[in-house]
Amino acid sequence: MTSIHADALLFDMDGTLVDSTELVESIWRAFASRNGLDFAEVIEFAHGRPTSATVRRFSDDDAHFAIEMTRITDEEIAGSDAVREVPGAADFIGSIGRDRLAVVTSASRQIAVQRLVATGIAVPDVLITADDVAQGKPSPEGYRAALRQLSAAASESVVFEDAEAGLLAGIASGARTVVVGDYASDSTAGLLRIPDFLNLEAQMLRRKVVITWL
Repeated sequence: MTSIHADALLFDMDGTLVDSTELVESIWRAFASRNGLDFAEVIEFAHGRPTSATVRRFSDDDAHFAIEMTRITDEEIAGSDAVREVPGAADFIGSIGRDRLAVVTSASRQIAVQRLVATGIAVPDVLITADDVAQGKPSPEGYRAALRQLSAAASESVVFEDAEAGLLAGIASGARTVVVGDYASDSTAGLLRIPDFLNLEAQMLRRKVVITWL
């Protein structure tokens, strides 16, 4: 067994707590198709980043940007029923004290709340979304904001992430970073990895969260 004592646990949402792969890929595939873009290039950039950053990356026309943002947001809202809980995520989140927990996501607040509710995952008191930061992932701004709200030290906290942009953000925040899923790159070398949350337990010990890998 492996155990970690932490001041706080910070989670990405899409791909980490919520499996939205099918929905996200269908939205970006359609975006690539109607704009004559290579889907592989679009989805590689999009993973872990705010929707606005991806649309802006492939459109420098303000009117076109606005049209695409409206269309994609509508598609994300309409597709909330297509998302699923990453195995064990709801129970694991439910076992952590609310003052020791944050979700930091590249989604908007509306989408984040909708997806958490749809998958039965409790909406945390500290929820940092694309609406709350000037710079999205891979900037550590969101994680640092969450740490401030939790009054937690980065060096004593743990970030759970699944994609390159988020992993870079977690590492840059100064927190210990754990990979969720099978994504691998130079950034993941030496990091702890879990497939999901089924074999994790969290217990509260005074002001610490004790995570145990079974």
